[in-house]
Amino acid sequence: MTSLKGKWALVTGASSGIGMAAAQRLAAAGANILAVARRQERLEELQRQLTAQYDVTVDIHVLDVRDRTAVETFFASWFAGGHHLDILLNNAGLAMGKAPVQEGDWQDWDEMIDTNVKGLLYVSRSVLPHMVSRNSGHVVNIGSIAGHWVYPGGNVYNASKFAVRALGEGMNMDLLGTNIRVSNVDPGACETEFSLVRFHGDQEAADAVYKGFEPLRPEDVADAICYVLQAPPHVNVANLVLMATAQRGATLFAKEKPQTS
Repeated sequence: MTSLKGKWALVTGASSGIGMAAAQRLAAAGANILAVARRQERLEELQRQLTAQYDVTVDIHVLDVRDRTAVETFFASWFAGGHHLDILLNNAGLAMGKAPVQEGDWQDWDEMIDTNVKGLLYVSRSVLPHMVSRNSGHVVNIGSIAGHWVYPGGNVYNASKFAVRALGEGMNMDLLGTNIRVSNVDPGACETEFSLVRFHGDQEAADAVYKGFEPLRPEDVADAICYVLQAPPHVNVANLVLMATAQRGATLFAKEKPQTS
């Protein structure tokens, strides 16, 4: 078992959902946290919470992973200051809309691809050379079962998560011969702000996604992340797929039937 105590973990998209839960689990395991996201107030609250509960260092930085210049500038400064990173959790990601391709929104497409694919690449490109120079590190990419099975209305989101899956496999090949491990963690339906963002703030539509069954919680995914990170050094969990017991595929759910009066 690999201890996380004293290690430095970068968590992107740390201000909510899986990212926030992962930062909490990692801090509980003794890891120091570098939390980045777009919402400063939430990052500050996370920092206060973690430093009050755990004997770890928590640094925060407002960062949009879609902004390549900002990503390059921040990490150049971070590493120039003598810091290092043992863990990179590429968590920042989102879905926007469910329109068919012929009716798709250009802005939704750009936001998904820029965040889920290009943002992951920008951060990885900034961090991996330093892990390679130390011959040590672990990259965890948060994908989705949407990267395994295409579903109606998924199109561009599916494509972005298939790309994340491919990038995880490619990173593992590129890092062959080093001690750096790469893992993809691919959850199914997980109740976060995900659906609220996808439906552009429509709370009713978001709630309907999880109605009638018990979905994954962010803490469940955080547990899976810690599992792959804590595997012995000679073990690389390349891909881990997890779903709620009530889900058995991208569109297969055992939902309770609504009661009628």
